[in-house]
This record gives sequence, structure tokens and C-alpha cells, in this order.
Amino acid sequence: MLELFPEGFEEIERPDGVELVAYTDSGGEERLWSVFGQATGTDIATGWEDRWREFHRPVRVGDLWIGQPWQERPADAIAVVIEPARAFGTGAHPTTRLCLELLATLPRGSVVDIGCGSGVLSIAAAKLGFGPVTGVDADANAVAKARENVTANGVDVSVTEADALDQTIPDADIALANVTREVVEAVAGSGRWPVLVASGYLVHESTELPGYRHVMRRAEAGWAADVFERTGE
Repeated sequence: MLELFPEGFEEIERPDGVELVAYTDSGGEERLWSVFGQATGTDIATGWEDRWREFHRPVRVGDLWIGQPWQERPADAIAVVIEPARAFGTGAHPTTRLCLELLATLPRGSVVDIGCGSGVLSIAAAKLGFGPVTGVDADANAVAKARENVTANGVDVSVTEADALDQTIPDADIALANVTREVVEAVAGSGRWPVLVASGYLVHESTELPGYRHVMRRAEAGWAADVFERTGE
């Protein structure tokens, strides 16, 4: 669904499962049939083209406000404006919020955002006073969208295309890794960053990472985020 409708779709809980709803045209309905083998279409009132915006809600994380360009920005917040796209990360997911909550508690320094997606964590880090900040992602579309979001937010963030395990990824005081548990463990195995803020996994996952000491954990809706410090072992 994310690939078919990156601008947004709705999830509706039903007694027998979850219904996925997208506002689209006949071409979109045809793509649904092609991918899922079945779909139900219903005519709706004029103006559906903009209704996907209703599914995006701004979020507040401490002093940060993360929202979309068409939403009103509060005067008492540091605004991070993210255009929804195929790249992961609008700020709405619990792992994004958890990473930002943990990052805000850390001493300011340089940051590398591994698997930066839309660039939301990189942009927020720069606006919180961290620097220099570098975002890296293996997806060219994500890199392009992150660069657009960096420009729109007027921050100094470098975004490059690179694999998360590529040794050319720059060193930094803090590494952000809101990815999969497998990638987090691989990143930790390189032992290159003094502090690692990791997420993208569930609360039942272990707080142990080789070469790192667990410092703190925060959880929301079954998701977890952790701060680790390198032990030098």
C-alpha cells in the first residue's frame, strides 16, 4: 500500500481484520486488483484528491513540532516540516518520536543518521543544535526526498547515498539507527560510534549489544528505542 499510495491511505479495524482504504481513480483501483487480487470500489464526493491530507497529523516531541507543509506551525515550537513521500519517516511513527526524545537528552555533538529516509531525524538533530549532521540511505529516492526536506527546512545537513554497513559512512559522536534490529546489530558490531541511539524494533528485543553498554530505554505502543555507549571492548 505504501508503494501504491505513498501520499497516504487509511487503516480501519474490522472484526475480521483490517480494511485498507485509499482515495484513487480507476487506474489506482486497477493497480489494487493487480497487486491484491481483489478490491472494492465506491464512488465518493468531489474533493477526494486532497482528503489524504486528513490522515497526516502533526506530532509534538518536547520543543519539536513535526508536521506537513499545509499545517499551521505553533509559535512556541521548533518546526520540522516533512513532505510525505515514499521515503520512510513523517514523524508519526513511535520509533521516530522515541529516537528524538532520547536524542534531546544527549550532549550536543556530531551526528550520523543511518538509514535517514525522509531526513526527519537529521533535520530535527540540526534544529536541536547538533552538528555537523550527516544523513545516509541506500535508497536513491530517500536521498532525493531527504535533500528536498533539508532545503525546505533551511538546515545544514549533508545527505549521501550509502549502504548502512559501508565503512565510508562518516564517524560521529552519535549514530542514529532507526532501522531494523538486524542492521542495528551490524552497525553496533563495527563499534565506530561513541553513542548509538537505536530503534526500529519491539520491546521484547534485548538491550544487549556487543561492544556497547545500555544506558536507557523508552517504549511506546510496543516499540522500543535505546541509547548505548561504546565500551571499547
